[in-house]
Amino acid sequence: MTAQKQAEPQAPKPAARSTEKGGRKPWKKKTPTTVVLEQIDRLRDDVTKKEEELKQAKKQLQKLEEVRKVLEST
Repeated sequence: MTAQKQAEPQAPKPAARSTEKGGRKPWKKKTPTTVVLEQIDRLRDDVTKKEEELKQAKKQLQKLEEVRKVLEST
């Protein structure tokens, strides 16, 4: 039994790490309005990113369709 106890690494306690300088930022309570507004902003950013990805995919598809036409005509 003593060999097993010695082999187990001891992890630092989470409370000890959060109190150190340069650790986590202090928790700030958010209002429900703030939470919803942040969700809207995140979703808007995500939609913008996906629209850009879709635009690039459409361009790539158009190029490949043109290649397909050339290959089928030969």
